Amino acid sequence: MVDKSEKFSWLVRLGYAARGLVYLLLGYIALETAGKAKDGQAAVFDMVQDVPLGTAMLYVIAIGLVAYSAFKAIDAATNLENHDDDAEGKAKRIGSAASAVAYLSLAWTAWQFATGDQQQSSSSAGDTQERVSTLLSWDIGPVVLGVVGLGFLAAAAMQARKAMDAHFMKHVSGRAPSYVEPLGRAGYAARAVVFLLIGWSLMKGAWFDQSSEVKGLGDAIVSLSDMGVLYTLVAIGLVLFGIFTLIVARYRIIPDIGHGDLRPRA
Repeated sequence: MVDKSEKFSWLVRLGYAARGLVYLLLGYIALETAGKAKDGQAAVFDMVQDVPLGTAMLYVIAIGLVAYSAFKAIDAATNLENHDDDAEGKAKRIGSAASAVAYLSLAWTAWQFATGDQQQSSSSAGDTQERVSTLLSWDIGPVVLGVVGLGFLAAAAMQARKAMDAHFMKHVSGRAPSYVEPLGRAGYAARAVVFLLIGWSLMKGAWFDQSSEVKGLGDAIVSLSDMGVLYTLVAIGLVLFGIFTLIVARYRIIPDIGHGDLRPRA
């Protein structure tokens, strides 16, 4: 009989697969038409919706992303993946918390597309600057925005480090194909560039108190469209990250979740 921990593990793997599909299609859209990439994840879900059984796929993606978000939230709260008790380990747990929030929001967008609420989904994906404008109207708004920007810059540095040292492979089973590592390196490098652009835009928005400076995921990708080779490399990198994550969905080492306190079993 499959226990609850194993069932949750398969849901998390479904979440990795959903995450991989989103990045794969986002990179493909960027390569096909830069303008469409501006809508970010909403463009991905719009594409999925138009394929046969697209609505069912969107429901599955939403469920998987919720499971992935829960996995990251548990890691942040209980140190599920046994990060070191130092500054870097704490930073990874904070990053897990941020990922939990981000992918829960992504799951909600997928769910809206699945239920036919595309108009609200599309507008919610494109109103980043409106939300930032509201935030900047608060007294501490620029400070909050600057802190988020620093978080993205730190995340960009961590993505770049993964691209260089392939530390991510410690969470991947040794049974995974040998080409997983180079796929991951390329994908993390592309994410580093995108996160750097988002973080820098947030910092500029905080410094100059201007929401127009802020870029979401789609805007960050499109901002590279005038840079020729770099844009193409980043788009290809996102496709490769998607393929990497789809493969990792099968080979990712997911700790068992113990009962009671949700800590991993020894």
